[in-house]
Amino acid sequence: MAVKVSMKVNGKAVSAEVEARTLLVTFIREQLRLTGTHVGCDTAQCGACTVQMNGKAVKSCSILAMQAEGADVMTIEGVAKADGTLHPMQAAFKEHHGLQCGFCTPGMVMSAIDFAKSRPGASEKEVREALEGNLCRCTGYHNIVKAIMAGSKAMAAAK
Repeated sequence: MAVKVSMKVNGKAVSAEVEARTLLVTFIREQLRLTGTHVGCDTAQCGACTVQMNGKAVKSCSILAMQAEGADVMTIEGVAKADGTLHPMQAAFKEHHGLQCGFCTPGMVMSAIDFAKSRPGASEKEVREALEGNLCRCTGYHNIVKAIMAGSKAMAAAK
């Protein structure tokens, strides 16, 4: 059964007819062709599919597209400014080498931005705990944690 879904994605109104069982991650990747949101596990364990929905980080593989009806969704493609200037968290990941293969990076950045909004002065321990829902198989997290701490400070300073 097809259902019509309408939402804002990266500030633009979008709508499409999808099967009722279509996951938000599938809608984003296959209908909208925004492939920065990755599918890693399909079980909401790895965090590679993390996007922000109405300002909160969510794992888009665990949400049906129709559950995002009317929502404001931001993917990694919508984080940088229109002129290409990186978001402070993206810049921190680049500066502090918080990525290696890059597969987990979009989900990490989306989760980190949400976390940093509510915890600008978080400790290393708090950052590590916040990352429990995001898996990285390459880096050992050390530089990711440093990047999130620096990005959090940069976000707070930019306010």
